[in-house]
Order: sequence, then C-alpha cells, then structure tokens
Amino acid sequence: MFAHNKRLQYTVRVSETNPGLANLMLEQFGGPQGELAAACRYFTQAISEDDPGRRDMLFDIATEELSHLEVIGNIVVMLNKGAKGRLAEGVEEQGELYRAITGAGNDSHLTQLLYGGGAALVNSAGVPWSAAYIDTIGEPTADLRSNIAAEARAKIVYERLINLTEDPGVREALGFLMTREIAHQKSFEKALYAIEPNFPPGKMPGSPEFANVYFDMSQGGPEVRGPWNDGPKWQTVSGRDQQQAVDGGDGSASAALSEDEAAILDQMAARTMSNPNADPLTGAELGAVKLPGNGDARAS
Repeated sequence: MFAHNKRLQYTVRVSETNPGLANLMLEQFGGPQGELAAACRYFTQAISEDDPGRRDMLFDIATEELSHLEVIGNIVVMLNKGAKGRLAEGVEEQGELYRAITGAGNDSHLTQLLYGGGAALVNSAGVPWSAAYIDTIGEPTADLRSNIAAEARAKIVYERLINLTEDPGVREALGFLMTREIAHQKSFEKALYAIEPNFPPGKMPGSPEFANVYFDMSQGGPEVRGPWNDGPKWQTVSGRDQQQAVDGGDGSASAALSEDEAAILDQMAARTMSNPNADPLTGAELGAVKLPGNGDARAS
C-alpha cells in the first residue's frame, strides 16, 4: 500500500525557466539511468526477496526513488512553465516563440509540442521509457551488484546535469539527488558483503581449470599488466594455439543425429549445394555497360 505526501522530499526552486534544460532533465525521469527505472528495479527485487532485511531495504529505496521521480519531474515542469504558457496561448509571433522553446538547440520543442511542457516518460532524446531497462534476475548476489552499478551510473548523469546549469536552486536539488545515489550505493554494497560468501554470484562454483585463467586475446600492441590479469592468482594464456579448443577436443561443433535426421539433412545439403564450377551471369553484370573512352561502368 502506498500513501502520497504532497510535500516533496526536497524543495524545488527554479530561478529561471529553461525548456532546453528541462528536456535534458528528462534523462533522469524517463531514461535508462533515471528514477523510474531505479524504482521499478528495486521494487521487483523486493517483492521476490526472501531475506527480511534486504526486502525492507529494497522497498524503502524503491519508494524513495519514486519520491526522486517526483522531484525531477517537478524540476522539468518548473523549467517549462514559461514556454508552456507562451505555446498554449500563442501570445508571440511564431518565429519568436519557436526561438524561445529551442534556445538550447536541442529537441525541447518536441517536448513542448507533444507533451505541453509536462514531464513525459521519455529520455532527453524523446525515446519512450521501457521495461527493458529493468535487469532484475532474482539472484541477490547478482542483483545487488547491478544495483551498485546503476546507482553509480545515475550519479554520473546527475553530475553532468549539474554541470549544465548555473541555476542555484536546480543545482542544489540535483546535488541532493546525486548524494542519495551515493547513500543507496553504500546500502547495496553493505547488503552484498553481508552475504557470505557472495562470489561468484549464484550457487555453482566455476570450473577450477578455467576460473583463474586470463586469455590474452587482444595482441599486436602494448601489453598492459595489472591485478586484473597478472600475478600469482592468474594463469595468462597468450599462445593462439592454447586459446583454441581449451577443453582438449578438436574445437568443432557436432550433434548426435538419428538416422532419419541425418538422411533429411543430407537431402537438404544435396539440394542446396553450390556448383564450384559455375560462372553465372549476375544482375549487376547485366546492368553494367562500359562507356567509350574511360572504361567506367555505369548503370544502363
């Protein structure tokens, strides 16, 4: 059960309307790193979570993300206020009005025209929000890692948005939202590390003969070594021959077929076989003619 409180979690103060900036803010409203995606991601995880502590945390953070969606939505609407009225009432000449709503040189005019200056569930490029943004898989050691990365990506987007505006009220609100991404990341990390053990994700261990092998497959330039591919915990395989058929087989693909399946496949292969001795005339050749003097081919 949800109950809405009309007071925002953080007060929105916009000192000057700016439809172009409003359009960019939609990235955190209906974009893949935005607040709705985060809320849905954590909510779906909470519903299926069996651990009572993690379940409570996920519901808390999912609900807070909805409050952040409300904050960023209000920022979008407030930044659009001036242009919304001008467009709805047609109080200016067409050219002047168009310049007013495209001042940032982006697609803010589409937002104004299609959504009336509202906070639409699209990203800053006008792409509609999609449930494909939600990557919940139902395994806490994997989902918590995904959550940590999602909070990090959202923080980076907020940093970039802060760098785009000098409006102190907008910067303060965005700074609050950015800081909450840090807090959520800490909570998710603590919850992940409280699962002992938490690596590798899931239940099954990896095959020991491959779990600590690093395949050096990108060659031909500087070879940079570090703790990610070098040291006593790693076995580096650089030889091309040793990177193939590592299971000891011949590296080919095969399937056991019944006699009927094999016969049908042979029949199909015979029917569709190419004649290596054929030299058919192609449509491209039929349409090409030589022009006198230069030998260039042109379509007739």
